[in-house]
Amino acid sequence: MSVCLDSWAILAWLDGEEPALSRVEELLDGRPVVSWVNLVEVYYRVERDHGRPAADDTLSSLRAALSLDLPGTARMIEAARLKARAPIALGDCFALATAAARDLVLLTGDPEILELEDAPCETEDLR
Repeated sequence: MSVCLDSWAILAWLDGEEPALSRVEELLDGRPVVSWVNLVEVYYRVERDHGRPAADDTLSSLRAALSLDLPGTARMIEAARLKARAPIALGDCFALATAAARDLVLLTGDPEILELEDAPCETEDLR
């Protein structure tokens, strides 16, 4: 079963936070999907906290382990529509739009996503 990950899920996994670590690890064989927008969020956080070489290494590892989704125009419009109706981060909108477009469960621990009414996809709480 494939799922979609947001940046919260990936960062928690990289940081070894449970239960996110175990849950993501058990799903890696299915190559979870992640939007490039969310991967960019992970990259800048790793660079800010650990430097550019660590961010480059992390990006390389994630590209090998995950299925990356480069949003096209329709996905960008869907993310914008979500942002227009919900007070959540734009990156969260891309995670939701990506999961919805692929009919996948979005794994996250982000309260903004988990508390969203009328989310366009199913979510799983990794906290």
